[in-house]
Amino acid sequence: QVQLVESGGGLVQPGGSLRLSCAASGSIFSIYTMGWYRQAPGKQRELVATCTRGRRTNYADSVKGRFTISRDNVKNTVWLQMNSLKLEDTAVYFCNTEDRRFPWGQGTQVTVSS
Repeated sequence: QVQLVESGGGLVQPGGSLRLSCAASGSIFSIYTMGWYRQAPGKQRELVATCTRGRRTNYADSVKGRFTISRDNVKNTVWLQMNSLKLEDTAVYFCNTEDRRFPWGQGTQVTVSS
């Protein structure tokens, strides 16, 4: 059973940056397209970025040009570099496969506030 552990969240001012990490147990991680999701209070969880095992990336329009997803298939880790953060980026961020295959981790809180 793959376990996902997200980290790197925090409180940041608008315009600031954060880098999130997601560590996955188990080497099976490397065969899947991985994604970063976020869930704001009262809203559904949404997929904001994906990265195939070949490192092809895709982004939601709301984060395109500001967020960068990357991965290391040897370290079983996926990252989300978030720049130019906006108030509306405030959410709990999670990682999982594109088809939400694995049990969800606890997520990491990102709060953008002045």
